[in-house]
Amino acid sequence: MNSTSFTENLDFNDTKVVIKVLLETSFSKEIRILMKQGQVMKEHKAPFPIIVHILEGEIAFGVEGNVHDLKQGAMLTLEGNVPHDLTAKADSIVRLTLSKQDTADRVKDVVAHS
Repeated sequence: MNSTSFTENLDFNDTKVVIKVLLETSFSKEIRILMKQGQVMKEHKAPFPIIVHILEGEIAFGVEGNVHDLKQGAMLTLEGNVPHDLTAKADSIVRLTLSKQDTADRVKDVVAHS
């Protein structure tokens, strides 16, 4: 058994989005994304399906030209290779579930180029 918390030991950064792998299982990677209000993750695609869960805050989630306002508690799924972007409308904690076949380094690369 593995145990962790998405809401403890938060380390928001004023200049960049913070990505941390919190759990890795036989089928998924659970990643915490910390975004300060106004921070952006530019348009990108995941090669496999993802789940996005807003634990705290509010995100403008752009997908295929439409923007969806996601508030605390909201969840969504996206199939692989669907372009999407995120903008924090408030300081936010986002849970990202990746396929085991995907890499956290890919997500970190998205942040580095946003």
